[in-house]
Amino acid sequence: MKNTTKLIAASALIACAGAAFSQTMTAPEPRNVVQLSASGTVEVQQDLLVLNLATSKEAADAATVQTQLKQALDAALAEAKRNAQPGQMDVRTGPFGLYPRYGKDGKINGWQGRAELVLEGRDFSRITTTAGKIQTLTINNVAFGLSREARAKVETEAQTEAIEQFKARAAELTKGFGFTQYSLREVAVNSNEMNPGPRPRMMAAEAKMGSFSDPAVPVEAGKAQVIVNVSGSVQMR
Repeated sequence: MKNTTKLIAASALIACAGAAFSQTMTAPEPRNVVQLSASGTVEVQQDLLVLNLATSKEAADAATVQTQLKQALDAALAEAKRNAQPGQMDVRTGPFGLYPRYGKDGKINGWQGRAELVLEGRDFSRITTTAGKIQTLTINNVAFGLSREARAKVETEAQTEAIEQFKARAAELTKGFGFTQYSLREVAVNSNEMNPGPRPRMMAAEAKMGSFSDPAVPVEAGKAQVIVNVSGSVQMR
């Protein structure tokens, strides 16, 4: 019985080794494989405005600074929420923090803090008009971008362009190397957004940091490029 068991085990090992050897023999390294890449670019007008407002306060104690920041932020939120509309102007708070202030002796001699409010959306007029009405915060930063809808639309266009470029490049290389056709082995697709040239200028946001006399803060958006890259390899035959 023991001899029979040993014989079966040995036969199994031989069978496994034979299968592995057979797989090795039937899976030669791929030949006539070429790596290539292509890209598609679509330029589009930026339709998203992100406007950041902020204020800083200083006092001898942290509680006073916190109270001052809270009052300024509450007033700004009350004004902003009156004009908020989903997608057109969304309102959210930004960082809110308190930090000790140190003297030359290394000891704390006061406190300072900062609070921020963010207005974001596609309705530039609504956002800038609201920012102009907020008296307790001043404009800290203005940025432009693409909404999800705009990005999705142009990304599809850029992707189609990149794929066609990839296929044309593959066919060109296949013919150049003397082959008649090719098959796709692997492919990777990725996209990114770029803001070419100088940053879109903000016409009045960097002016006075006090209260605004104008009903709206003029801003001017630029254009963005959505780029889709397609890379991979093909086997020519």
